[in-house]
Amino acid sequence: MATIEKRSGRGETAYRVKVRLKGHAPQSATFTRKTDADKWAAKIETEIREGRHFKTVAARRHTLAELIDRYIIGVLPSKKDAAQQARQLNWWKARLGHCLLSDLSAPLLAEQRDALLCEPRRSDKPRSPATVNRYLAALSHVFTVAVQDYGWIDANPLLKVSRGKEATGRVRFLSDAERNRLLTACKASSNADLYPAVVLSLATGARRSELLTLRWAQVDLIRGSVTLLETKNGERRALPLGDLARELLKTRAKVRRIDSDLVFPGRPPTRPAQLRHAWQTALQVAGITDFHWHDLRHSAASYLAMNGASLQEIAAVLGHKTLAMVKRYTHLSEQHTAGVVNRMNRAIFGE
Repeated sequence: MATIEKRSGRGETAYRVKVRLKGHAPQSATFTRKTDADKWAAKIETEIREGRHFKTVAARRHTLAELIDRYIIGVLPSKKDAAQQARQLNWWKARLGHCLLSDLSAPLLAEQRDALLCEPRRSDKPRSPATVNRYLAALSHVFTVAVQDYGWIDANPLLKVSRGKEATGRVRFLSDAERNRLLTACKASSNADLYPAVVLSLATGARRSELLTLRWAQVDLIRGSVTLLETKNGERRALPLGDLARELLKTRAKVRRIDSDLVFPGRPPTRPAQLRHAWQTALQVAGITDFHWHDLRHSAASYLAMNGASLQEIAAVLGHKTLAMVKRYTHLSEQHTAGVVNRMNRAIFGE
């Protein structure tokens, strides 16, 4: 409850108000008018009961720079893309680091979002909305931690800032003829790692980094599966192997190096193999243009869609937590969807 004490002296009157609620530190302030003291007492009592008062006080004591520094030390090292997010957070720190957390409003953050989008770079090309969204996402997680773990702010101000519309994801996959030419070129390559690595990419939809860091302990040749440990979203993912991929790994296991546990060891053998030159040569030999290694992953997803896999199944194989990233393959499964609907119609209405 609140108590107000009237004090007089030297011809002036002051009202000292104290708010005491069980389980909370007492709060006090002094005012020249009793009405102001009453309003303040009611406001503080409400904020304390709702759990907002001490966060508001903390927000007035800490700057964004202090928050980002604490996050970079305590949280960022455990994140897979720490280096990239550190650069993004340092951009925010340079622009708004001097601001108190209590002063970070949605309009102010939106103004900086627009400045980031238009900011000139060395390449003379503006940042894409997707890139700006990554900057916003990095800062948004800092605010989330400040709310949930630090208790420095009441709510995440970036939740009120809209994100830019991102371009539809690239969907470039190999036609049957291109796939055959590419596999033939890879098989003929002087680099013995290239062909099995490409087959595994097409067979599983795994990312290049996931494959090249694959270790024999993650390979189960009896069950015909591999377990990916260091995935982009930080979760383990098990992938079944097709017959060809399984046979290639069996053959490779018979002649594996004893000085490395990597499936694709490089030079030195403790580091993953480098396939860039061999890959580019194979593309040239196969006469394939506008195609990147990551497009092997798109090819695997596209083949899944064209062979009747649902979006949920494709997401499970690729390791996506939501369906947003796999909706780009929807058009490839339309024929399968039409077949499902036609079978349902024949079942309930007859031929």
